[in-house]
Amino acid sequence: MSMMAAAEAVHLAHRSRCCPLFSAARRTNWEILTMSNVTRRKFGSVFTAALFLGISVFALHAAQAQELKGREVLLGAIVPSSGHFAEWGRTNTVTLKMLEKQVNDAGGINGAKLKLVIYDDAARPAQSTNSLRKLAGDDKVLAVAGPLTSSACEVVFPVANQLGIASTSQASSKPGVAKANRPWAFRNTIDEGILAKTTVPYFKKAYDIKTIAVIYDAKDATAATVGTRIMPTIVKENGIQILNENDLLSFNTGDLDVSAQVTKLKSLNPDGVVVSADYSQAVTVLREMKRQGLMKPVVGATQLISSAILKAAPEIPLVAPATFYATQKAEGAQKFVAALQPLLRKESNLPPEIEPSMYDANIYEIVGMYIEAAKKAGITAKPEDLEKDRAKIRDYMAKLQGFQGLGGPISFNEDGDAIKAFYIVEGKNGAWETKVRGCSSASGGGCGS
Repeated sequence: MSMMAAAEAVHLAHRSRCCPLFSAARRTNWEILTMSNVTRRKFGSVFTAALFLGISVFALHAAQAQELKGREVLLGAIVPSSGHFAEWGRTNTVTLKMLEKQVNDAGGINGAKLKLVIYDDAARPAQSTNSLRKLAGDDKVLAVAGPLTSSACEVVFPVANQLGIASTSQASSKPGVAKANRPWAFRNTIDEGILAKTTVPYFKKAYDIKTIAVIYDAKDATAATVGTRIMPTIVKENGIQILNENDLLSFNTGDLDVSAQVTKLKSLNPDGVVVSADYSQAVTVLREMKRQGLMKPVVGATQLISSAILKAAPEIPLVAPATFYATQKAEGAQKFVAALQPLLRKESNLPPEIEPSMYDANIYEIVGMYIEAAKKAGITAKPEDLEKDRAKIRDYMAKLQGFQGLGGPISFNEDGDAIKAFYIVEGKNGAWETKVRGCSSASGGGCGS
């Protein structure tokens, strides 16, 4: 781009102080990305790219914008495109390819082309570790988005520390997983223990819950922790009796028949049921509950959030926490869904009515953070500076403040977990609806309004 064009972009930024139409501060990432081609050409590629990441053009000098020209910024991702969580991995992949195209169409990263290298780990911890080693050693990426599951993170995060590369999970929420692996481990998620402290009181009040029964997926790390430790503890703290406290019911990921477990649940006649499992497994429990006439409200963790679970037994009310869901009212979320959903529904290996998931939003935000770090932290993208560039990205992530996510600002606490807004949502008659908004910070602040 010519110096004249760069000067024009800065002039447009100057006008933003008085003209809201041009104000980067007033425009979300998705407003810029969904502008017409004519409008985007009018703004110029540098200005567009700056707005995409919420960066003021005043801080983006023309010379700096060109210093990476002709190079590639390599970032990696580990997603489960096969195995039990294949749907999440496949939608993550579509999300990442969309983001890669948007960034490059908008001028790249300070003139450099963004290249995303994506590996399928099938949600198998050993395969996740191999993927990380490939990304760090063979592909020379600057940072990694993923892996998705807590089980994978528990083995990948220590290796990320050994190799000196940032790894940020889009879904892991088992307590303490990032905390045990600082300083290179991060999670764009909230500890399930924090979320349950708001979820359970709402569930109790909304459905007059005095007794509950628990069923959980024993093979899933997060589900097992929530089902055996987090929920029982917080349920009792809220004065709710656990009818099967000494005989918590369980099943294993992939089980297709849970009729015996649901028969036991029904015999207890609880006011409500804790179902701790990811949505694809919880669907089996809900369908069996409906078949046996156990039409009691269900409460769970973030793993329940999906549009598909609402169709399994729409007559059974669901309550769960989320940081994003496809029908969320936030403007940034709506624009994200409008751009991504048509792409997802074109994929032959995904359901025809698929909607973007919370983990699609999370991985989109993670890569956005890495891109912002690459722009602002002074990386060179030169092979000889790889270790220094990785450290710069890690340091930027650790000190991140106010990154504009799809639902509001995001930062990280000292444990490496996200400080961001969350919502207690209720699923009824095929739709999620926000009932309570919270913030994951200890003070309750830092999540916007």
